Amino acid sequence: MRKAIWVGLIGLLWSGSLRAEVRLPRLFADHMVVQQGRAIPVWGWADNGEKVSVTFRGRTVTVVAQGGGWMVQLGKAPAGGPYELVVAGKNTITLRNVLVGEVWICSGQSNMEWPLSRTYEAEAAMAAANYPKLRLFRVERMKANEPISDVQGAWKECAPAAVKDFSAVAYYFGRDLHKALNVPVGLIETAWGGSPAEVWMSKDILEGNADFRKSILDAYPAAYQRYRENLAKWEAESERLKKEGREQKSPRPGIPWKPTELYNGMIAPLTPFAIQGAIWYQGESNAGRAFQYRTLFTEMIRNWRRDWRQGDFPFLLVQLAPWDKGKKRSMEEITSAPVESDWAELREAQFLSTRMLPRVGMAVITDVGDKDDIHPQKKEPVGGRLAVAAQAMVYGRKVEYSGPVFKSMQVQGAKAVIRFDHVGRGLEARGGKLSGFAVAGADNKFVWAEAEIQGAQVIVHSPQVAAPVSVRFGWADYPVVNLWNKDGLPAVPFRTDKLPMLTAPKP
Repeated sequence: MRKAIWVGLIGLLWSGSLRAEVRLPRLFADHMVVQQGRAIPVWGWADNGEKVSVTFRGRTVTVVAQGGGWMVQLGKAPAGGPYELVVAGKNTITLRNVLVGEVWICSGQSNMEWPLSRTYEAEAAMAAANYPKLRLFRVERMKANEPISDVQGAWKECAPAAVKDFSAVAYYFGRDLHKALNVPVGLIETAWGGSPAEVWMSKDILEGNADFRKSILDAYPAAYQRYRENLAKWEAESERLKKEGREQKSPRPGIPWKPTELYNGMIAPLTPFAIQGAIWYQGESNAGRAFQYRTLFTEMIRNWRRDWRQGDFPFLLVQLAPWDKGKKRSMEEITSAPVESDWAELREAQFLSTRMLPRVGMAVITDVGDKDDIHPQKKEPVGGRLAVAAQAMVYGRKVEYSGPVFKSMQVQGAKAVIRFDHVGRGLEARGGKLSGFAVAGADNKFVWAEAEIQGAQVIVHSPQVAAPVSVRFGWADYPVVNLWNKDGLPAVPFRTDKLPMLTAPKP
């Protein structure tokens, strides 16, 4: 089945691309990075029957083009370079300054797309961004109804001008990885602000799940029709106001996202390319459907792994940052009482993916949110924590890569004893007494609790709850928490209860 899908995809990439001369996808260009330690696919287009030779590091592989396209597999290569990669048919293409190293896909919505130039202390960060062996490829935005054959973009050496509009999270991840491994790193940014997960998935995966088919695929035509109707009303009102010498103040209706359109335009063309793994920062647009995201997100990861045909490649995600959802509340209002939260449910869904699938890691950023901005400006800790996770999970470095993770709860009288994995060198409360813990009894009514660290565990209690049943930590849109391990990583928000979710389907 997987082989058939792969062959079908290559056919789509080749179709409609018949040219008299040998041509390469834009991913193959000067300054590119190819993945070390893995067979390197190189592909392109040529006339049927044309003999195409690819030469790299002193070795040549030859193939005959069929159906207007061709592909070769170059042998594994160790990190190094620069090299030349030469493709020869009726014409010759020479790619210069090619490096062999680590290649990562960097995808998601606006917090992944957010450029370095718009982040905390941007000028200093850009001025210091001189890493010739860190290479950047930014896929230009493209929606498509069917998988397309190529992307727009170009490889650039990391320098202040090149990194200005590049993903800040991806840059900091790649910079730290490059420093830690001392090998070339190639980053392929393919992200679009506001995008929900389903637009990054293939049609057959969505069709294969009854819920996705009904609530996502089948629901789109009606959503698009509502958009057309609302747009027509908005345009008519705008015209009326214009005749009266007034301006339209209401925003233009936004076009709904079409399922699969970014997968088709910004993922499918990349999938033959050899990579090490992917980093992902997305979820804000799915928070209202957090229950569904538990399945949707894991299926998206499986989707990508299937189509890249590299097994369970590493997938590292960023858990949602704290945000007060534009409510402009004071900190006193935010922390007045524990509440239910769809953003907390989305964070839980993200964490569950690390338990449901192999080689999935997560960076927690409860300390770098902005209560009044969905786009927190401090991106360096985000990329840095992803890089630490990669070092431990992918490259075998013996470093702690996660903050404390809930392991178990034991009730002892009026106290709940919470134990953790990833304690590292020990637990600590940063900036004062522990905060962010809530406890409930049999009535399931949560109240703020006192919490103290005792060795590798936390003791939680409240005078309002004589017999604890459940404990929550950081369960809020904007969690105010300060439990860390001494390795410098914040604890993962959690709940011990299985109460109905806000975002669960209603009976």
